[in-house]
Amino acid sequence: MQRAAIRFRASASLTRPAATYVARAARPGVAPFDTMRTSLCGVGAFGAASSRRTPYPASVSSSRASLATQASVKTRDVVDVLKERGLLDACTNEDELREAAASGSLSVYCGFDPTADSLHLGNLLGIVVLAWFQRCGHTPVALLGGATGRVGDPSGKSAERPVLDDATINANTEGIKKILEDVLRNSAEMAAEDGVTDAKAAVVMNNLEWFGTMGFLEFLREVGKYARVGTMMGKDSVKTRLDSEQGMSFTEFSYQLLQGYDFCHLFNTHDVRVQVGGSDQWGNITAGTDLIRRILDKDQTEGKGGAFGVTFPLLLKENGQKFGKSEDGAVWLAPSRLSPYKFYQYLVQSTDADVIRFMKMLTFMPLEEIKEMEAAMTNDDYVPNTAQKKLAEEVTRFVHGADGLRKALKATQGLRPGADTVLDAETLEALAEVIPTSELKLDEVLGQPVVDVMALAGLQKSKGEAKRLVKGGGARLNNVKVESEDAVVGEADVIEGRVMMLAAGKKNKMLIKIV
Repeated sequence: MQRAAIRFRASASLTRPAATYVARAARPGVAPFDTMRTSLCGVGAFGAASSRRTPYPASVSSSRASLATQASVKTRDVVDVLKERGLLDACTNEDELREAAASGSLSVYCGFDPTADSLHLGNLLGIVVLAWFQRCGHTPVALLGGATGRVGDPSGKSAERPVLDDATINANTEGIKKILEDVLRNSAEMAAEDGVTDAKAAVVMNNLEWFGTMGFLEFLREVGKYARVGTMMGKDSVKTRLDSEQGMSFTEFSYQLLQGYDFCHLFNTHDVRVQVGGSDQWGNITAGTDLIRRILDKDQTEGKGGAFGVTFPLLLKENGQKFGKSEDGAVWLAPSRLSPYKFYQYLVQSTDADVIRFMKMLTFMPLEEIKEMEAAMTNDDYVPNTAQKKLAEEVTRFVHGADGLRKALKATQGLRPGADTVLDAETLEALAEVIPTSELKLDEVLGQPVVDVMALAGLQKSKGEAKRLVKGGGARLNNVKVESEDAVVGEADVIEGRVMMLAAGKKNKMLIKIV
């Protein structure tokens, strides 16, 4: 009994003021619920039809579309927008959702469990869908799973997730919270550039706020009594695991009730009427619409209208695999995990077969511009990777902001074979994970012949080899050609006294860090 209660009752290490999980209004594009002005109207049904699944087939500022074209998105049906961009997999009560969206501003949420300290590229689709709702006049809500992350979602998993300790979960929650705030802020800035000047501020919350003080018996009485085991057993995520050799624990089996109660709580307390998630979340989402129908009586739902679920297709690699953190080479969104430069480079390496699909799903480029790009790719005069570079610019700007994109582009230019880009310390240090790095003391570098430093750092096997390189015109210091065998490293060459870059030929580069 005590072990079970730990899942729901907050200890001192779990309890935090709600304010720590709700972004302050001072942050552009992100606001707490108490600053929101929402007008929710329209009436929808809570009957069995609320779980009906309607499937659908997958279908930098100077170059952005005209403001008039982009601003018109606000008057468009968000369901149509998602369909056109291949971002709609299924929807409950589509006609009623269209009516509700046309009648007033809706609050829409997507959940993110803190199973790592960073989100990855696959998670970005949820933020993109929230952003499209925002551009169409609705309020995006990002929900941190501070509580649900302590249980683990079995959806799409062949084995139970490892249990993380409280300290790790709290640290992961803070890391994901920062990413969500930053990306949603970037989204609001980009929307403003595209003419959407009155977008609703995004909200970040944490479900530990309501689960942290809820005991196990209380949960069974207030939530469990309304759940039907037969319905829970029928979920795809449950059936798949029950048929497996590992089976499923009661903890994981109960996860759908936790996520379902999230929706119920947000609906009743904050008028959040729409939940969005990946296609593998359909069972958890409909668990929420079902709980809302069963738990909340007519007096509580009067005037609020219906609750709706929307799923989007998972972002798949060319080989059909999901973009997930458990796979090698995860594309992390946190700059501490993956620099803006490497994030940009990953997208630049997208295949021709994927790039147009990624443009539709991951960017806010007008479909007309994407179609033109697709057509241009078949022309004889098309410059290879033009589409990939555009994709990388748009998505890097969305995730890392204008400054992150600037750093990525500058690093890309600086590493281009034979580049003469002027480098700064920030750009060079961002390359430490990309090119070989040697750590030397200042007196081993400053005032020393360049050829000596090349040999000492290991860029050349010997001083004689380094001299021959200089004589042949192949040596560079900070992208500047070394003209003489007698050239020495000056104070200005050690950028900000801590870093410089040597090159032997066009592609063989080495970073020198002063320690």
